[in-house]
Amino acid sequence: MKLHEYQSKGIFSKFGIPVPRGRVTSNASEAKHIAYELGDRVVIKSQVLVGGRGKAGGIRLAKSISDVSEIAAAVLGMEIKGLQVRKILIEEAVNINKEYYFGITNDRTAKKPIIMASSEGGIDIEEVAQKTPEKIFSIHIDPMLGLMDFQIREIAMGIDLPFELWRPFGKIASALWKIYSSYDATLVEINPLVLTKEMQFIALDAKMTIDENALFRQSEISDQLDNDSDDPIEIEARKYGLTYIKLDGEIGCMVNGAGLAMETMDIIKLNGGKPANFLDIGGGASAEKVSVAFQTIMADKDVKAILVNIFGGITRCDEVARGILSAMNTTRPNIPIVTRLIGTNSEEGLKILSDENMVTATTLMEAAQKVISLTKEEQR
Repeated sequence: MKLHEYQSKGIFSKFGIPVPRGRVTSNASEAKHIAYELGDRVVIKSQVLVGGRGKAGGIRLAKSISDVSEIAAAVLGMEIKGLQVRKILIEEAVNINKEYYFGITNDRTAKKPIIMASSEGGIDIEEVAQKTPEKIFSIHIDPMLGLMDFQIREIAMGIDLPFELWRPFGKIASALWKIYSSYDATLVEINPLVLTKEMQFIALDAKMTIDENALFRQSEISDQLDNDSDDPIEIEARKYGLTYIKLDGEIGCMVNGAGLAMETMDIIKLNGGKPANFLDIGGGASAEKVSVAFQTIMADKDVKAILVNIFGGITRCDEVARGILSAMNTTRPNIPIVTRLIGTNSEEGLKILSDENMVTATTLMEAAQKVISLTKEEQR
């Protein structure tokens, strides 16, 4: 889950990382009042959860207070990569001497956090990574030990930081690691980390991504999350404890268990079909939850057929069958549905469905072949 720049900077400031003075608003007139408080030159920054705001015109410099309202209104009316700008951050302008990149993220291959820094920070950092990767210095962090002082010194040397700046840089590095570990982050990033003409470090931009699986213990920020960049169906599914991810296929999948869901999608692909989603209803799902899951799949207009694949361990297959029928009564779908039930009360569940003339299957391969065949018929 991503945080807005102003939210990330609030956290950075709390941990002692210098950030520009500024305030967020959703009103162009208020933006002018904020500018009066900050000084003549301010930067107006769109707050949307996508990259490339600067290149899209979502970050603009107002050279005088008289320009602020007009620029603020223009930025608030923008749409950047499909997202409407609803809030803007008004910040004091900074006298930039040099820009650095500094961030911590997960290295899934190494199974460790990795800290990265570069003397070539700014909006073209992706291009730096592609064309001159040697300019990006990185070190893995042992999660049991944390970021060590000698590693901070290695980073400072790796980006050719003048010796007199090592101490303030070290404070920022230590604070960034504390934020990363305290907030269950998968990414904390400062780009650019600016060295001003007064030889002071300032986090000119800030980015944080939080592991959504850990939001239950991050109550400070969980209620402030902006879901604008998420698929509306995924947002609704989370309310009911469903793990749903939209894909670009036409066969909806409802499965219990992440591993079985992956296998189901693989078998569909193997037989020439394309899954429309990943949906794990979890263990012990009630008829009500199954019904909600079914309606979630049906909300995707690209779905042309549905494959239900349930292994009844904790989850009872007869409960799943009742949930399917309940959802059908609610949504009244006009697309084919194929159900495979195996495990606890599977015979009862299959009988419930058979009595309603539902299409069932014994094996996953059979179920996939049936749903693909019915999908093709539906598309003719």
